[in-house]
Amino acid sequence: MIGTIDNLINLLGEFFQKKEILNLIKEVGEISGLLWERGWAERNAGNFSINISEHYTKKELEALSSHPFFPLQTPYPALSGQLLLVSGAGTRMRRIARHPAANVCFLYMNETGAAYHIVSVERGEIPVKPTSELATHLAIHQALRQKNRPEKALLHAHVTELIAITQLPGFDNEERLNEILFRMHPEAASYVSGTVGYVGYQLPGTEKLARVTAKTMADRRVVLWEKHGCLAVNKTLAEAFDDLDLLAKSTRIYFLCKSTGIEPQGLTPAQIEEIRNQE
Repeated sequence: MIGTIDNLINLLGEFFQKKEILNLIKEVGEISGLLWERGWAERNAGNFSINISEHYTKKELEALSSHPFFPLQTPYPALSGQLLLVSGAGTRMRRIARHPAANVCFLYMNETGAAYHIVSVERGEIPVKPTSELATHLAIHQALRQKNRPEKALLHAHVTELIAITQLPGFDNEERLNEILFRMHPEAASYVSGTVGYVGYQLPGTEKLARVTAKTMADRRVVLWEKHGCLAVNKTLAEAFDDLDLLAKSTRIYFLCKSTGIEPQGLTPAQIEEIRNQE
């Protein structure tokens, strides 16, 4: 297998040799490695997607319509003509970390958003198919474009601490979760903007989960899935990881304090507001 960024030219065609794309693939490898090391992506858990359309001209993108075609159950018209870099179905983050280019795929959405083309080096060859959570990724990317939001990257991970807190009685609502997530650590209040959304348990990989999550994400950057994991959107995959990392730290602080038998004091609402208002 070819894993180093210097050797990607042997694995990807000329279309993917733009400096920006090679840098993105390198970042994908780095973040995948962190997810595996943290235990946030057991077996084939975790997935990501990045809208990379801005790096190509309209003519370059339209040329991708000759690649293998796959219809979608639900159309995503706002994604018409968009190109996404997506983690592969069944891939392990530990493998993506070592061989990023070999474990991701590129999806070009058709002119109606009702189907996608899997872009491969050799036309007709399908080395990697997209993640089983593709519906959620497409629904959220569509919502981001509809609202003209700047976020291009979406990360889903099984962050242990965040899964754990959704298992506790009384934490099945956004108000209580946000109180803990932002009161425990100034850095979370400083860097994770807005509030964190919450979606009650849904069967993974379903259209229903995709719809509910996209609606809950709305003007947020992070959503927790009860007993399952979480998602973050940001301008880059690294920044999406950072948001989850900060919230995991806050949750870990809460659990450490509770393990002493004492309810943690936490930041006051006034202190949180002061943090968020500083320039």
